[in-house]
Amino acid sequence: MISLRKGRYAARAARSEDDIAAVQSLRQGRFRSGAAPDLDAFDEQCHHILIEEIKTGVPVCCFRLLSLKSGAQINKSYSSQYYDLERLSGFGGVMAEMGRFCIHPDYTDPDILRVAWGAMTRYVDENGVEMLFGCSSFQGTEAEEYYDTFALLRDRHLAPNRFLPHIKTPENFRFAQRLKRKPDAKRAMKTMPPLLRSYLVMGGWVSDHAVVDRDLNTLHVFTGLEISAIPPARARLLRMGAR
Repeated sequence: MISLRKGRYAARAARSEDDIAAVQSLRQGRFRSGAAPDLDAFDEQCHHILIEEIKTGVPVCCFRLLSLKSGAQINKSYSSQYYDLERLSGFGGVMAEMGRFCIHPDYTDPDILRVAWGAMTRYVDENGVEMLFGCSSFQGTEAEEYYDTFALLRDRHLAPNRFLPHIKTPENFRFAQRLKRKPDAKRAMKTMPPLLRSYLVMGGWVSDHAVVDRDLNTLHVFTGLEISAIPPARARLLRMGAR
């Protein structure tokens, strides 16, 4: 059972109906424009992690994890609705899909992301996870404002061919094929979601196209990270943060 305290924040597994309601309410503010909480059929299959400010008890971050015994179960994942993941079906190790990651808009403390990765690292180690994957989301559905980010992903961070997801949905932006510009690295990093930046620093990779998700008002790229590919120095830092 995940339980981690660092500085002003504590991460723990959601345990009760009230915890799940808090998770869904926090997600609603990030992914939905209406009043209804954000929920779907995958919630019942996932482990939910809730990060709270210790002093106030305010939920400041959450995410969910779906564990798969191997790539043979990849079609049970949320991401498989949007990507053809056949090339990952032969992955032999335990996988975990991380999704619905969000941080409360009123909290910008970078320690929140550090605590989140600490909790995720503990989950990975305790469950023998060999690959993390999921959908990294960009706010809105207009690709143009993220052209520099997508150009940077094209040049430096595309998935290896043995894992590269294929197109499955009709509404997408094929940035690896369409973009010809050289990226402005400073602008690219400014518009890149913090979670995706963290994945890439650790050796993560992305699909060659972004999916337009009208339901959640986002663009997202499939993101993968082989745990064995994390640089040793970075892995040590992650495990220190998980203590």
